[in-house]
Amino acid sequence: MSDTRRRLLHELATAEGPVSGPTLAERLGVSRAAVWKQVEALREAGFDVESDADGYAVRAVPGYGAEAIAFGLDAPYAVEYHDRLPSTNDRARELAVDGATDRVVVAGEQTGGRGRLDRPWSSPSGGVYASLLCRPERPPAHVPVFTLAAAVAVTRACREAGVDAVIKWPNDVLVAGSERKLAGVLTEMEGEADRVSWLIVGIGANVDVDTTDLPETATSVRAEGGNADRRRFCQRIVETFHEYRTDPEATLPAWREHAVTLGRAVRVETPGGVVEGEAVDVEFPGALVVRTADGDRVVHAGDCEHLRPA
Repeated sequence: MSDTRRRLLHELATAEGPVSGPTLAERLGVSRAAVWKQVEALREAGFDVESDADGYAVRAVPGYGAEAIAFGLDAPYAVEYHDRLPSTNDRARELAVDGATDRVVVAGEQTGGRGRLDRPWSSPSGGVYASLLCRPERPPAHVPVFTLAAAVAVTRACREAGVDAVIKWPNDVLVAGSERKLAGVLTEMEGEADRVSWLIVGIGANVDVDTTDLPETATSVRAEGGNADRRRFCQRIVETFHEYRTDPEATLPAWREHAVTLGRAVRVETPGGVVEGEAVDVEFPGALVVRTADGDRVVHAGDCEHLRPA
């Protein structure tokens, strides 16, 4: 999507009424003919753009796609959409190598999706598969907090859609009262000793997906009776993630608010062995504090299993 079209979408989305062609041309720094061309492109993309003597106004928005997600998006990210991709994270990595930042790569479905520990991730049509590319001015050691921020963003999107979602450490989003999975997060980065060069946060959320297309351990927003509006769901993820990206220290209190792991007996498989005990807290930038028979252990990474119902 061109920058001109993205800015046109912003002008039309934030306007209280019709906006004239001359006004749009002046605000965008382009000719009136260029405005008309971009409006026609929006119509071809499925927008219902009304034009009369007062100017242009959007009356209806298509269901999904780059322009639809960008329309009304309250976060400074350019959207790139593909009907199908092997992996949105892989495409975001290509953009990162080319020097891009503040991008969201979205796919209608993935053919090679993956989760933590390089596990396959089911990515049928109807899900929200999005990778956010940014360059936070933080050291690599702080990257886990952005993973937690993404989990918070997905959980809130689920809750706004009408599904009671919770977070299992560090970033699995589940239906409250069960271990059925709604979404997961995969974070990748490249950096030097003191700074992150680029960060990619990949999100796979089962939104408008039939459970017959998912593993037995998974479910979807639609299956749980929620509003399966993928466009709004994707927007809310991006907006909330950006909110916490700019204020990482606010992430942990938000994560604790939605966490189902704290207060639970857990078994965590770590690179250094198994840690078993009660999960009592999370420390910046995202380490789990487990109270064991030998004292508190701080776990920075691992595969967490809940040992008893909440």
